[in-house]
Parts: sequence; C-alpha cells; structure tokens
Amino acid sequence: MNTRWPLASKHRARIALILLAAGLQTTDQSATAAEILPEIVVTADFNQRSSMDLPGSVSVLTEEVIRSRGAQHLEDIVNAIPNVNFAAGTSRARFFQIRGIGERSQFVNPINPSVGFMIDDVDFSGAGTLATMVDVDQVEVLRGPQGTRYGANALAGLINIKTNEPTQGTYATLSATTATYDSRSYSLVANVPLSDSLSSRWVLETHESDGYIRNDYLDRDDTNNRDELTGRVRFAWQASDTWTVDLTLAGIDVDNGYDAFSLDNTRRTLSDEPGFDRQNSNYVSLKSRWQLDRVDVTLLLNQSASEMDYGYDEDWTYTGIHPFGYTSTDYYLRERDTRSAEIRLGSTDSSRWFGDSTEWTIGIYLLTSAEDLQRVYTFQPADFFSEYDFDTRAVFAQLDTRLNDRLMLGTGIRFEQRSTTYSDSEKLRFTPDDSLWGGVVSLEYTLSDQALAYASVSRGYKAGGFNTDGSLAADLREFDEEYMIEYELGIKAAFPARQLDLQLALFYDQRHDQQVKSSVVRPRADGSTEFIDFFGNAAEGTNRGLEIDIRWYFAESWWLTASAGYLDATFDQYVNEFGEDLSGRDQAQAPGYMYNLALNYAEGPWFATVSTDGKDAFYFSDRHAVQSESYSLLHLSAGYATDNWEVRLWGRNLTDKDYYTRAFGSFGNDPRKLYVTEPYYQYGEPRVGGLTVSWTIGQK
Repeated sequence: MNTRWPLASKHRARIALILLAAGLQTTDQSATAAEILPEIVVTADFNQRSSMDLPGSVSVLTEEVIRSRGAQHLEDIVNAIPNVNFAAGTSRARFFQIRGIGERSQFVNPINPSVGFMIDDVDFSGAGTLATMVDVDQVEVLRGPQGTRYGANALAGLINIKTNEPTQGTYATLSATTATYDSRSYSLVANVPLSDSLSSRWVLETHESDGYIRNDYLDRDDTNNRDELTGRVRFAWQASDTWTVDLTLAGIDVDNGYDAFSLDNTRRTLSDEPGFDRQNSNYVSLKSRWQLDRVDVTLLLNQSASEMDYGYDEDWTYTGIHPFGYTSTDYYLRERDTRSAEIRLGSTDSSRWFGDSTEWTIGIYLLTSAEDLQRVYTFQPADFFSEYDFDTRAVFAQLDTRLNDRLMLGTGIRFEQRSTTYSDSEKLRFTPDDSLWGGVVSLEYTLSDQALAYASVSRGYKAGGFNTDGSLAADLREFDEEYMIEYELGIKAAFPARQLDLQLALFYDQRHDQQVKSSVVRPRADGSTEFIDFFGNAAEGTNRGLEIDIRWYFAESWWLTASAGYLDATFDQYVNEFGEDLSGRDQAQAPGYMYNLALNYAEGPWFATVSTDGKDAFYFSDRHAVQSESYSLLHLSAGYATDNWEVRLWGRNLTDKDYYTRAFGSFGNDPRKLYVTEPYYQYGEPRVGGLTVSWTIGQK
C-alpha cells in the first residue's frame, strides 16, 4: 500500500496537530465545553451522538448557516462543506460527490448511487432536486463508507437533511423574500400544539425565479426559471412516558426550466425548444420509539412517490441557424416509488452485554423500489420504455465496547441481499442478485474530558449493475459490485478556556472493482470495427486526504467558523472508453482543496456574517480533459432581529465571479464550426442578493 503523502498535505496535518497539542494542555479548566460551545447532535447516527463524540468525519450546517446564505436549495450551501462537490447539467444539483466519489448524471441506464441522500429518514439517493431548505434544522454530512447504518447507497458517505420538529410553543412565522433576477419566496411555518401530548408543525413555501439565462432567440429571460413549492406537516406524539411517535407528510413540487448550455459559452442561449427539469415527490415517514427497561425499540416506516422529468434541446439552437444544423429534443420521464421498513433494538443502561461494558444495536431493514422510464427522443423511431425494480433485505449490528476508562472499541456489520429485475422495450431483461456486506471497526481513545482520538477501518459497498446497450456481447452485459476499504484517523477536541473546538480527520481509501465507463472494440462482418461504450469494473483508485473543522468564539459577540478539505483522488489503473490510459490522473469531480471561512457577529438585535468559499480546479468527467478553474466566492448576510421581527439582507457571490458547474468536452455541437470538438460549460450562480423579512406571531 502506497502511503506517501504530498509535502503540502504533511505540513497541513503537522500544523494542525501542533496547534491541537498546545490546546490540550489547557483542558483542565472547570468549565465544560457544553456550557460555552453549542452542542451539535448528529441525528443520522444510531445513537444520535454529539458531532464531537462521533468517531468519524462529519460536518453539520445549522439553520443559521442556511439562513445567512439566503439558501433556497442545498446547492446554495454545499460549497461550505469540505470535500463535498456536486455536478450540474440540471436546473438544481441532483448528484453529489464526497471525497471525489459519486455519480454525475443519469440518462437511460439505472444507477446505484454512491452517496446516500436522506430527508426526514426517507431515502432520495440520486434525486437531490427536491432538497429545498425551508424550515430545515440542520444538514448533516457523514464522510466515508456508512456500510453498517445505510448500506449500498452510502459507499462514499451520507447527506442527511433534518427538518424542524414540532414543539409545544404556539406561534406562526411568515417570511417574504425578494431578490435579484425577479426572485421571490413566501413561506408560512406554524407550530400548533393539539394537546399536552400532541404537537404539530405546518410548513408551506413557494419560490419563483427567472433564473440566470437570457434566451436571445425567444427573447425571454425565464427559460431557465425556477418554480418550487414545498409543503410539509409534522406531528410529534408523546403517547406515554416510554412511547413516542413522529409522523411526517410532505410534498415537494419542483417545476423548473432547463436552458443552460450555449454554443458560445455565455449566459445567452439560442434554444427554440428549451428543456425542463421537474420533480414532484410525496413522502410519508413514521418513526415510533419505545424506551423500555431492557430494550430501546425503534420502528421506521417510509413511503415515497416521485415523478422526475428531465429534457433538453439537444441542438441548443433553432431550426435554420445553419445549413448543416439539426433539430432534436431528448426527454426522460421517470416514475419512482419506494417503500422501506426498519426495526432496530438497542441496549439500555440495564441491558448492556459483557459485564455491562457493551452497548448494542441490532436490526433488520427492507426496501422495495420500482422505477419506470419513458424516453422520447427525436432520432428514436419509437419511445423507449424500461422497468427497473429491486428489493433489498438487510440485517445489521453494532457494538460499542468500553475496554477501559479511556478506550472504546466499536464494531459494526451489515449483510444485504438485493434482488433486481430489469426489462425494456428493446427486449432486454436482467435479473441479477447481489449478496453484499460492509462494516467498520473503530477505536476511540479519550485524551481528556474534552478531547478524543479515533482510528477506524471500514468497508463500503455498491451493488452491481448492467448495461442496456443491446449490441454488447453477453460477457459485458453485467458488472459486479464495487467496494472500498477506508482507513481513517481523527482527533476531536474542545477547549473551553479558549472557547474553541476542533475536528481533524485523515483518510486513505482504496477503491476496488470501480464502476466506470469503458469501451470495447468489436469487428463488424465487413471487416471494419466499432467502439461500444459500457459500464464495467475497469478501474482501481486511491482517494486520500484530510478534513478540518474549527469553531472559535474569540470575543463576546464574535465567532469564527473555518473548515477545509484536502483531496488526492487518482486512478491507479483505468483505460476509458476512448482507449486513453488515465492511470495516475485525478478522478472527476475531485477538487484538490476546498475551504470555507466565516466571520460572525451578534450583539443585541444586530447580526452579521461574512464568508468565503474556495475550491481547486477539477476534471468534470473521465471522458475528457476539460477542467474547472479554481475559484473563491464571497457571501454576506446582515440584519436586525427582535422577538417577533427579523429583517435580513443577504448576498451570494458578491464579486460576481464566473465559474462552471458542468462541462462537456468530447463532442462538437456547433454547425457554424462544422461540429468541431470543443468544450461547453454550464455556469454557476452569478451575483445574487436579496432581502428577507420574517414576522413571528405567538411564543416559541
């Protein structure tokens, strides 16, 4: 195993450890971290522990961070999370990458996501379009394989969105936002106790924007518009001293336009048939918990139904622009229904194992997913249809054993069986079965009352799949699971005397049987040859790096948050579908560094935050060599708040930096240039600013 680290990485790690060692000498103060530093609880963990007690790399963005960005969608804040990236090619970020691992798009082929994506315990992996931020309590990002807790959809990690729970306060908050590009949002959040034991929370928001594109051919500025509606109601019932029930019902309707690519690589398009990017999702989530003397029982029941329609003007222009021009549209109309159930049993203070030293959790998980696709394509003689169904059954267990006063051993294991059925209108049919497993072994060492160090080895996995190109030979139709072994070292410490906490993680990932697009050369009957693209287990990769998060309350009204990620993600061996040997090259969507720095102020009713995000250059795809440029973005939020009113002025990308969120570089699409191969870019968000006014009636 090659464990050499680049020199810059060594220096970063060494400096962080020196600072940490200096701070640990002051941890004998009488104050506790919880008295000074706000505790952040990670709800995606089995035991819902503080982020400072969790033996793994985790970032949590709170509601205040979301509001300070004027964030309407997860993509508005994702750059603040170290080693987390996203791929556009859509109206909203749908696919995310953690530590350089994750899908970038989906068209005909079914995909198995590498990054888990959850909202209120419901799995929406690969469907991040619906990630609106209204009344969100926090966004949790768990980096690295989550094989024990979440299984096949969390090879690279998990993004968990937790919305606000009902309370016993009676109040309603009305908010209105006006912003540049004719953007406007209106929301109502009402918290209504229905009895002493039953409370409810009602949320409704509508958001509209013309978007950031001008269509010169149609003389319109709203062909890349946004029209998003979120409705949600949550109920919390304290049925007895030992039984609680939480129920969430939600509907999110995203009806956005999609007109983002220009032949001239500007924000001005020429499409005569602008596309669309729509997702209408409804879900129900039920969580019931019984806290008994000998066992803690948790039951999760979820159901979701989604319609996801995506289409675009393939020629990006209008009929007649050039004699060699063509006209084409390509539409993908999907329906996805899922149902899941999980029951887990956990130990209590009176039921630990092995001489009262071991906390335990065991459980079973069931998931049924059905996905239907209709493709409507100009150059296809008839519409294409497919059905993709799978059933997952899993058992899991986790043990946390205290070996002595300072040392904790954590072990987790998950076994998963997946049965898949695929059929389409081209008469293809696949029925693969996968037996999968993952897990983790970790050691936590308590350095002091406010500091711990940990080391872990984990195995993540991703189910196999198949190729829907009917021209492939039988031996290339299906591909196997991908798995990854990760080694991680970390330190977490709070320094009450300095009002500072710090998290540092070093990781080394080895990817095996990596699922990537490849190609094969097949001879034709006439003696010529053809290249056929397909997905296969054609690569091995190494991903390594570090993450650091710091919170520092350095004065009574001032505090600083800082985070950074370093990533070295390369292919050890890989020949892409064009026959190019990419061994040693960086993997796509893997910036070498990311950082976020935010200075915060709050004194009486006044508050302000100024922050900056930075990101290194990265390849957009493994199919070509087009890269983004490195860039930094500046954001600002300031306002005035009382018990009942808040007025907030905010802005993102204040320097109006041009940057790219998606690029294609392996084809030509401009008839005026005789279809010469050249790069095409989708721009990121320009400078936007807005004013949000909120009015609260009642008492929280």
